[in-house]
Amino acid sequence: MSGTTTARIRLREAAGGANRWVVLVVLCLSLLLVALDATVLHVAVPAVTEDLRPGAEALLWIVDAYPLVCASLLILFGTLGDRVGRRRVLLLGYALFGIASAVAALAGSAGVLIAARALLGVGGAMIMPATLSILRQVFPDRRERAVAIGVWSAVAAVGAATGPVIGGFLVEHFWWGSVFLINIPLMALMLPVGRLLLPESRGAHDGPWDVLGALMAAAGVLGVVLGVKRAGGGEGLLAPATVLPLLAGAGLLAAFVRRQKRRTHPLVDIGMFARPAFSTAVGCIVLAMLALVGLELIAVQYLQLVLGLSPLETGLRLLPLTFAAIAAGATGSYTLRRVGPRRMVGAGFVLTAAAVLTLTAMGTHDRPALLTAAFVVLGFGLQSTLFGAYESMLSDAPADRAGGAAAIGETSYQLGAGMGIALLGSVMNAAYAPGLARLPDEGVPASAGAAAAHSLGEAYQEAARLGGPLGTLLRTTARDAFVSGLHLTLLVSAGLLLLGALAALRLPRLMECPSPHREPVRTGAGRTMPAPRPATGSAAPGAVPAPGEQPAQERPEVLLRLPARRRPAEATGSGRTAH
Repeated sequence: MSGTTTARIRLREAAGGANRWVVLVVLCLSLLLVALDATVLHVAVPAVTEDLRPGAEALLWIVDAYPLVCASLLILFGTLGDRVGRRRVLLLGYALFGIASAVAALAGSAGVLIAARALLGVGGAMIMPATLSILRQVFPDRRERAVAIGVWSAVAAVGAATGPVIGGFLVEHFWWGSVFLINIPLMALMLPVGRLLLPESRGAHDGPWDVLGALMAAAGVLGVVLGVKRAGGGEGLLAPATVLPLLAGAGLLAAFVRRQKRRTHPLVDIGMFARPAFSTAVGCIVLAMLALVGLELIAVQYLQLVLGLSPLETGLRLLPLTFAAIAAGATGSYTLRRVGPRRMVGAGFVLTAAAVLTLTAMGTHDRPALLTAAFVVLGFGLQSTLFGAYESMLSDAPADRAGGAAAIGETSYQLGAGMGIALLGSVMNAAYAPGLARLPDEGVPASAGAAAAHSLGEAYQEAARLGGPLGTLLRTTARDAFVSGLHLTLLVSAGLLLLGALAALRLPRLMECPSPHREPVRTGAGRTMPAPRPATGSAAPGAVPAPGEQPAQERPEVLLRLPARRRPAEATGSGRTAH
């Protein structure tokens, strides 16, 4: 046997058994890239606006085409991975992510950049559910799973919050397209590393893959979000451009639910939503992301356009949020065991709402201490909420529905993020534009006032073009209107967060930690052998399964497909991660 083959066998063994933490490291790197790309563009929005001159709606599409496309395709690729192999879909996602990054970096128009961001969303939809399903496979014990979630969520916080720092540095020293180039060498590295380290696995083969159902879910999610985006772009709630996509999307989603209820082997087990812990956790994830991502985009514009900070300075101002989120992820397992999901998620929502209300004290002058304190509380509270919600959701899901549960969790995460941008952006626009209505009465040309009403960045451009007292008046009025709109947006966000705190009351009070069960592993040669005992011990006879978990003798076998003459990787049941 060659040295290369031997090395690969050792890597496979590391991925499957006692060194399953190596698998966690690889999957966390995958998450880091996806989370980084979700926020790296935020600080580059002013530069993109100046270079490509997109309209208000096109600018929204540039920012949230990635999360919305990703959200709409998660169910499709999550269930596809269960059929054809999760590692195979994951590696294909890596390749597509790298190609789309190159297209985005070289985009010469808003349309090309939107298309590239959508393609990035397709790659992200391949990556995320596959990583969650693989991680569930190798972490069977809930205590270990909670530790893994802490590491996972901390990495997600690092990626999401260092995105603006990295993006700010690149925009300041190069050009906005460079924020996408960083993905290419990272994906080139992840392709061979993932191929060597990650075990191939599939879910239970219970019936054919429902292609039509997957497409209905994707089109339904896109239709609903498109309607929300149209409303956010100023079309109005009753305008045809808003109502038609909303109705079409809602109809498709309703048809999808009915189809899944009728099918013997559904893509998504709709019955999971009858479980209070599962459905509540999904709702909490949507509310948390809805409040966070829209606020983050608006906060970046505030720091750059109102306070006049550079892109790099803006990214550095957001670092306290990152460090607080890392702390929440690192201590999340201990906190969850001590206080339980209900108190952890509810307290996280309340802390985040308090931080958001504190930010209403911001004005046109810089207050670094206030911003730092609010960002620390916001980061810790929100990460605690996401940690507890994700852990509760996947621990409550049936073990044989790993792909579907992962897809639902990631769909709620991405859908909440995309709708947050649209909803809070709509609130901001509704409050900002009326503040400029008096400008024509004070001598500012109507054309300049109309252009300024689109965004604060365009208002500054018009002010610079006018110059003199009228330019100063336009700039000052637009800045004050933006700050007023920001305050209203913060209040709406705080209300959503407090709603989430009330919803968290339906979560379990305590974290139950039954011992994991041993499961059989089928090798590629068709032989069956018992899975090794996990590091934390095996279940005692008569142990009670975790909520939503099947007894050991009823749970499906996990098939690990390995090349000939290679030793099989370990499959150890169910685990759960979040970000």
